[in-house]
Formats: sequence, structure tokens, C-alpha cells
Amino acid sequence: MTNIRTRMRARRPGIVRSLREAVDPARLLLVAKTALAVGLAWLIAPHMPGVTDEYPYYAPLGALVSMYPTLMGSVRSGLQTLLGLATGIGLAAIVVLTVGPTWWTIPAVVGIGVLVSGTGWFGVGREYVPMAALFVLIIGGQNADDYSIGYLVQTAVGVVVGLLVNLVIAPAPLTLAAAAKVDAFRTQLSEHLHDIGSAVSESWPPEHQQWADDAASLADTTAELRTALSEADDSRRGNPRALGRRGETRHIHAELARLDRIAHLIRDISDEIADTIWDRPGALVLDAALPEPLSNACHAVAEVIAQEDPLSPEDHRVRGEAARAVRLLLETVDDRTIDARRSMGPGVLAAMHLRRILILSGHRDEDEDEDEDESDDGAG
Repeated sequence: MTNIRTRMRARRPGIVRSLREAVDPARLLLVAKTALAVGLAWLIAPHMPGVTDEYPYYAPLGALVSMYPTLMGSVRSGLQTLLGLATGIGLAAIVVLTVGPTWWTIPAVVGIGVLVSGTGWFGVGREYVPMAALFVLIIGGQNADDYSIGYLVQTAVGVVVGLLVNLVIAPAPLTLAAAAKVDAFRTQLSEHLHDIGSAVSESWPPEHQQWADDAASLADTTAELRTALSEADDSRRGNPRALGRRGETRHIHAELARLDRIAHLIRDISDEIADTIWDRPGALVLDAALPEPLSNACHAVAEVIAQEDPLSPEDHRVRGEAARAVRLLLETVDDRTIDARRSMGPGVLAAMHLRRILILSGHRDEDEDEDEDESDDGAG
């Protein structure tokens, strides 16, 4: 029972985050637009000419599959779905015009549809290749031609309705959301370096290893942020709410690249210290004089990482303190190397990486600042 409660407590932050994302304003707008598009498609479908009015239920389906958070995502999804449907209908037509649907031709054409859908040509519409072929042969039956026309045309009607709704009520670019996630990553890196500083200053060896386990998650976070930035770039394409240079993401990409390099350095520090603490292969002894200056340097550099504006007076003060802390660490490493006549392995690596982090966290191109100012003006 205790283990169950512990697991529930561990999962609670993830559950809360998932619920928060579900009721995010952008998500709620997508919900409303999807409902509107499906309703309009169902209203229009019965008025389509010819035999297509006999299959109105495919129009809401087309509207549903075309609704994505971004305009370009909607266009891609809609076109890929129609391409998948047309291909599946074409495969079914070959069967209808030759041997006809039988106990072996139906599974055969479905198998071919699954095979063709694996080419990567159809994107999200790949599932509709075998599905359309199956529906035409089984549901269409003797009226396969009319059913095929109705299926494809009504789905296209729904896709067009969905695209129009998404264009008229254009979604906001996802630039600000991506920027917020990058800012959160900066905070995560700062906190992780603080954790390392705390770990090396506590009783030796440290009693907990959460800081070491968390280092592995930094690479996953970077991958998630790259995906979020890709979606932000996609959200600007063809979006009337992102005309001109409004919501540009170049400065966010530069910031993420900088933080990614810092994350690699922090992971190296974390791995090296963890090797030393738990005597892993390749571990080097950490001299008894190093934990205190190493801890101070980690905490000081972590404060620099947390600074959002590298040109502010506060950042100048924090950076000066961090530079002094790293210099003291280097001096201790040099002194102990001479006295002990052996390499101060973890201390040397940590000092080098902390200096590099200081350089990276303060580097910023002028054109990035200009881009950020303009994007902020556009967002306002």
C-alpha cells in the first residue's frame, strides 16, 4: 500500500501537467474550432450533388482529420489523408474491375495497402490506404463506384471546411510557448548544477543520487525542446497572425543551441563526479581539499545560468562572483597538483567546464537581441 502511495505521489506532477496542457487556451481554441468544423461539414454534406449526398458521414471525418494546431499541419494532414484515401480506393478499384472481392482478394489488397502505406509517402494518411480499400470492397460492394466517389468527395469537403475554419480563426504562433519552455530549461540547468554543488559539499560520499539520475534527462529535454521549436516554426508558415518578422524564432534557436552546449558540459561534470563518488570504471580520486571550492563554483555558475539578461547589472555582479569562485577552484587544483604530485582529475574537468559555461552563458550576438526585441513588439 505504501509503495502504491509513493508511486502515485511520484506521478502526481505529471498528471497535473497533463491536465494543465489539456485545458491550455490554445488547446481549448482547437477544441472549439474542431467542433465548429465538424458541425459545418455535417451541415453542408447532404447538399452535395449526385450520389455523394448519400455518404454525408465522411464529411465530418474529413473535418476532424484536418484540424491541427497549426495551419501547415492542417494542410499536410488534409492532403495526406486524401492521398491515402485515393490510393486505397485505387487499389480497391483494380480488384473490382478484375476478379472482384473474394475471400482472398480482400485480405490481399489490404496487405498491399499496408505495404504501400509503409513507404512514408502518406504521412498521417498512411492508415487510410488499407482502410479505404477495405471499406470500398466490403461496404461499397455492388455500388463500389458510387461509394468510392462519395467517400472521397465528402472527405474532401470536410477537409476544405476544416482548412477554412483554421484559416479564418487562425491559431496564434507557438513562439511564446516555445520560448517559455526554453526559459524553463535554463532554470532546470541552473537547478541541476546547484544540486551537484550541494552533493559534493555534503557528507562523503553523498547520501542521495537524484542529481546524478537527473543528468540523463537533460538530453531528453533538449530533444523535446527541438520538437517544440519545430512546431513553433511550423505554426508561423502561412499564418496571417505571423506576418513579417512577428514571432520569429531565430533567437530562440540560438538560445536553445547555447543551453544544449551548457547541458552537455553539466552532464560531463555530473558523470565525472558520480564516477568518483561511486568508484566507477575510469574514476579519478577527488582530493579532500576540492569539494568546498568545487561546490562554491558550481553554485556561483548556476546563478549565472539562471540570469535571463546577460547585459543587466545583476548579471554583471553574479558573473563576477562566479568568475572569482572558478578562479579559486583553479588555484586550489593547481596548488594540490603541485603538493600531491598527481592529477586532480575531477577538479580539472569541472573547472574547465565551469569556465566554458561562463563563456557560453554570456555570449550573445547583437542581431539576436534585435530579433528578440522585434518579436516582443510583434507579440505585444
